Amino acid sequence: MAVTQEQAQTQLDAWMAASLAVSTGQSYKIGSRELVRANISEIQKQIIFWQNQVSKATSGRTGARVMAAVPRDR
Repeated sequence: MAVTQEQAQTQLDAWMAASLAVSTGQSYKIGSRELVRANISEIQKQIIFWQNQVSKATSGRTGARVMAAVPRDR
């Protein structure tokens, strides 16, 4: 998936905002009903993912670099 730096930053900002919202109150109850905003561990995974995407986009690299060495007999 090719993602631009701007797209990755927008996603990262959104997930950071979600983290902040959850930190102020992840769930609440009214009578017997309960609302849970989100799973904080999933938000943390997404933040890490999008931080990596931003880093890739800013470094200019799009994929993994594979290097191999073949030993030679002398």
